[in-house]
Amino acid sequence: MNDLQLFLPCAGGVETYLAEEVARICGAAARDLRSARGGVQLQADWDAVMRLNLHSRLTQRVLVQLFHGPYRSEDDIYAAAADVAWEDWFTPRESFKIELTSHQSPLKSLNFAALKVKDAVADRFRERGGVRPDVDTQRPAVRVFAHLAAEAVTLYIDSSGEPLFKRGWREDKGDAPLKETLAAAMIAASGWNATTPLYDPCCGSGTIAIEAAQIACNIAPGLLRRFGFERLRPHAAASWQAVKAEAMAARRAPAAPVFGSDVAFRMVDFAQRNAQRAGVADAIEFRGGDALQRMPPIDQPGVMLLNPPYGERIEVGGIAAPGRGGREQAQMEEAGDFFTQLASHWKKHYAGWTAWVLSPDPKLPTRMRLKESRRVPMWNGPIECRLFRFDMVAGSARTDRGPQEKG
Repeated sequence: MNDLQLFLPCAGGVETYLAEEVARICGAAARDLRSARGGVQLQADWDAVMRLNLHSRLTQRVLVQLFHGPYRSEDDIYAAAADVAWEDWFTPRESFKIELTSHQSPLKSLNFAALKVKDAVADRFRERGGVRPDVDTQRPAVRVFAHLAAEAVTLYIDSSGEPLFKRGWREDKGDAPLKETLAAAMIAASGWNATTPLYDPCCGSGTIAIEAAQIACNIAPGLLRRFGFERLRPHAAASWQAVKAEAMAARRAPAAPVFGSDVAFRMVDFAQRNAQRAGVADAIEFRGGDALQRMPPIDQPGVMLLNPPYGERIEVGGIAAPGRGGREQAQMEEAGDFFTQLASHWKKHYAGWTAWVLSPDPKLPTRMRLKESRRVPMWNGPIECRLFRFDMVAGSARTDRGPQEKG
């Protein structure tokens, strides 16, 4: 288990930040580290697998590659899966599930391809021990991932279990919660290093603020949850306990304050309860209040980082979204009015602050009548977004746009 090929998938646009994070977590243990489409590849040992699951804020999973080779038909996929020594990774007492993704695969039925992988795994166990593991599509003990490219199939065993954005603390959430991994990606892209104040004026259930506070306190994101590798045969409980103990001992007092506010006091209550479970209730100050009226939470300038409401989430000041007649047009007008007022409020009261705003609207700077100093492409699930940076200067109005980063 000292020469494992790993793949860490992430949201589009996050690959570079994930590669930097992996290098920090693994150090010299990460070999041949490189960004790839939709993730990061590296060679490492089993200790790195445990540490990446515990400490990574940006990846969705830690996958161990067990096969990579060409295919032309479903029979080739069956043969590839049947050749993997699954018995080295789990026993027939553990249930399993096949997850299949594809990119430019020529096969007509991906469901049939997934079925062939499942059959190959089950047949191999039955041929070698007379007993096959059960399939469980709801709560499997083991997840097997297959990816079909145009000409190659790659098989992985998942070491994470539940997706890593499930930190274990967010039990209270709103209608459109931001995934913890994306909140962490926004923080990474902003360059915030926990030495200056951070404020989310549209905090919802507190995801951005809680991620930031855990970073400031050096709390590993995976300390509250279990992982898939704990059910795999290479798992060594004593080594895992040592890795967790090391992480718990590394906690520190935050060097910079974190703030959050939301127009809905119900969401503020959610955020406070989530922060309590995440172990950072004392590191964040949550308050209620409209983003269009809230004054800076501290005298010194800092960083604002927010995923503001858009579409059906535009309900500023507690005003309900309009009815179905002309709904989309009304929402667009309401959103434009909100962002215009928000920018005006910032220009008057937040001089010296840097604001990072995640939005699917490429014309957001126009709506805000501000000139962005940077735009970072970033995907929020299936939604293509941009993370815009605005450097607030008193009375700063939008000027003619110069060359911008592509995206």
